[in-house]
Amino acid sequence: MWLLGKMLRQVVKHGQLRVIDHDGSEHRFGDLAADPVTIRFADKGAALHVAKDPRVGAGEAYMDGRLVVEPPHDIRDMVLLVMQNANRRGGIAAPNPMKRGIDWIFAKADQINLRPKASSNVTHHYDLTRQFYELFLDEDRQYTMAYFKDPANTLERAQVDKKALIAAKLRLQPGMKVLDIGCGWGGLGLYLNRHFGCEVLGVSLAPDQVKFANERAEAAGVADKVRFQLTDYRDVEGPFDRITSVGMIEHVGAPHLSEYFAKTHRLLADDGIMLTHTIGRTNGPGTTDKWTRKYIFPGGYIPAMSELVTACEKSGWEIGDIEVLRYHYAHTIAEWYRRTTLHEAEITALYDARLFRMWQFYLAGAEQSFRHGSMVNFHIQSVKQRSALPMTRDYIGAEAARLSAKDEAPEWHLERKAAE
Repeated sequence: MWLLGKMLRQVVKHGQLRVIDHDGSEHRFGDLAADPVTIRFADKGAALHVAKDPRVGAGEAYMDGRLVVEPPHDIRDMVLLVMQNANRRGGIAAPNPMKRGIDWIFAKADQINLRPKASSNVTHHYDLTRQFYELFLDEDRQYTMAYFKDPANTLERAQVDKKALIAAKLRLQPGMKVLDIGCGWGGLGLYLNRHFGCEVLGVSLAPDQVKFANERAEAAGVADKVRFQLTDYRDVEGPFDRITSVGMIEHVGAPHLSEYFAKTHRLLADDGIMLTHTIGRTNGPGTTDKWTRKYIFPGGYIPAMSELVTACEKSGWEIGDIEVLRYHYAHTIAEWYRRTTLHEAEITALYDARLFRMWQFYLAGAEQSFRHGSMVNFHIQSVKQRSALPMTRDYIGAEAARLSAKDEAPEWHLERKAAE
């Protein structure tokens, strides 16, 4: 406990963290007048496991039941407390400089996503059962940032507004051919067809996502217009009038950004528009933390704006518009966390308690990155010809409002009202 205590005394200054070690000894850190978040270590080596590499050890200790958060608080409270303090002092580093250097090398190597590895990486995360994702996503299974015009809005309303915003930036017309890279469970492609009658090809490397998306297109009677394929975007042939990429470029890896933008540039018609929706860093280029690489998104990397713009410029793109969406994902993930926790019994039955706790830790860490850390979302609208866009961006708000008004957001189909 000595090493972890030394670290926590340096980090926790605001709020209070109360730690009960395996032998019952109690340690307090931060403002002793504040309401404490209490954690307990279940065995002798748990505190040392966390101290040796906090970014990995805390998650593993919680997943394995070696770190327990005492009621009325939970792991989200602990993560938000510790990381809000840590971000004020520049983060928590592993104590061993050599270990940090080795981790940096492995993080860079992990971003090399050749075709076979890219496929296995996507399957690792997205081929969990359909029932699992249904327990915490909205009915349309949007697994990317929702757009909260008002933080009090429901997740369902915010996801409808997200799709409306993306569609507005694409400036769609009936009959256009649209490529949706990283199509998820097909919700955006079906939305674009429903409102504009366009033809959509969605591509993904997640087999169950593609299967389910095609089932949805069949059920809607639009399978002749909206198709989903288990295809690497690098193997798609164009041209397309519009391209959208929502939450996909995070899986590309920094070494492949220029390849990505060069390929999409070739796929787009000369007067076309591409909209890239991605998580982004507010600071410069970095690495993906080891715990996330190991357990959640192998091969994943959150790009900095400088990396995205440089890759666009090298590929011949002209950027028409950039929007930075700051707190929207924090609100989105907080609701995913709430729904996940509400369905602990179902998730544990589908998998086990370890996966449930892993998912809690992942969502709590992701929320703090958007609420207190350096993560935001970027919308990058890119064109080949600047004449493809109007003189001002007023059209975006007007069209997004028109589309949002046409769709009533469905209520969450689970037992939300009873739970509340």
